[in-house]
Amino acid sequence: MAARLRNRKQSAYSSPTVVLILLLLLLVFSLYITISHQLFSSSPVPHLFPSVTSPPIELAEPSSCDPDIAPFYIVQLPPSFNTDLVSSCRSLSPFTDMCPHVSNRGLGREIPPSASWHATHQFLAELIFHARAELHPCRTFHPSSAELFLLPFYAGLYASSQFSQRNITLRDSLALRFASFLPMLPSWPRRRGHDHFLVIGRTAWDFMRSPPPTTDFGANPLLLLPETQNLSVLTVERHPWHGRNQFAVPYPSYFHPSSASEVTAWSAAVLASPRTHLFAFVGGARPPAVEKAAARAEILRQCAASPTRCLQIECRPDDPTQCYKPDRVLAVLRRAEFCLQPPGDSFTRRSVFDAVLAGCVPVFFSEHTAYTQYRWYAPASPEDWSVFIGPDRWGRILEELDRIPKPVVAQLRARVVDMIPRVTYAHPNASRRDLGFRDAVDVALVELTKFVRSNVSEV
Repeated sequence: MAARLRNRKQSAYSSPTVVLILLLLLLVFSLYITISHQLFSSSPVPHLFPSVTSPPIELAEPSSCDPDIAPFYIVQLPPSFNTDLVSSCRSLSPFTDMCPHVSNRGLGREIPPSASWHATHQFLAELIFHARAELHPCRTFHPSSAELFLLPFYAGLYASSQFSQRNITLRDSLALRFASFLPMLPSWPRRRGHDHFLVIGRTAWDFMRSPPPTTDFGANPLLLLPETQNLSVLTVERHPWHGRNQFAVPYPSYFHPSSASEVTAWSAAVLASPRTHLFAFVGGARPPAVEKAAARAEILRQCAASPTRCLQIECRPDDPTQCYKPDRVLAVLRRAEFCLQPPGDSFTRRSVFDAVLAGCVPVFFSEHTAYTQYRWYAPASPEDWSVFIGPDRWGRILEELDRIPKPVVAQLRARVVDMIPRVTYAHPNASRRDLGFRDAVDVALVELTKFVRSNVSEV
């Protein structure tokens, strides 16, 4: 009986029909594996961030590239350097759920009713720049025709994800892998990296960790590695003394226009805003022992003593969210003549660009908060768009600002409002035809083009 069953099974398995069915099943299974890999390998949250390794999108207006901007190529990096980080958005920060912030290509949650306003996080310039670059008319899909090469490594996201990592080897691992990857790029040998650039949404200090035994909370040595010394590094805060290849770009604010008409309308609105108070401050105190705490302490003291002249949003440790509500922040800044910009944890702060967006004249207490930083974006003469108050005058801020003649204040404000297009990150989906102005990304590309073309014979 067993022999007959065995023979029957063998006969069934050798049937041509069964063999054909098995082959078809195998083919279907192979197709399923291939399609599943294409759909899910790049990111489990594709609605948040499309894969950068997707097929290139043909530009609708290839002839509209500004001649002042060199053709640039976006280097295809392994997803561990970009999309994998975004996919792990819930573990990007030990303090904040970054998933809402990395949505919409880094613009963050949309603020109704306009698609041009978003609750944008201050440290996501690298995502927004990349998104703008992908649809930029000067992008080329042919490396041989490129003069510039964008390296889309989200180093800022990586650094923030490692803040609580005490194991230095683990903390540095991806930064070291990126550096070792650079010389292997096909585009690298032509100019040894001098035509490559990296955009970082955090301050340069986070990537210039001091030598052992110092560990510097959360930092890694990316910008001190030999492989990165030829790169142009665009960062929201450059090292004022050792940032030879570093160039500061604006912190992203909340406005991401798609057309010149939107910028014109907003500029007119802030120029017409009634300025009910002399100055405003959005920020909080710092511990007295902190090096940059003194100016803030004076600001808070004088603001509390003059509530009819000063508007304030205090960022308290128990409720820091008060400083990150776009409508509240801009409402305060639009009502003040001057906006005070003392250093905080580092020299620069996003509030500088919130103030510019609100048409509020910035007041600086350190030259490194803007003057040694944003030379690509600000007027050459600091006194044309801002006020500087040195340490010897910190005790009389109100008096110093009150004595500036009204016509001079009006001139300063007009110049600040003129800066709005240059320091704004336009919406990534904006068409070149409708945009009609150079935004923060365009300005950076123009300056990088000057740099790479002027140094072509020196490399």
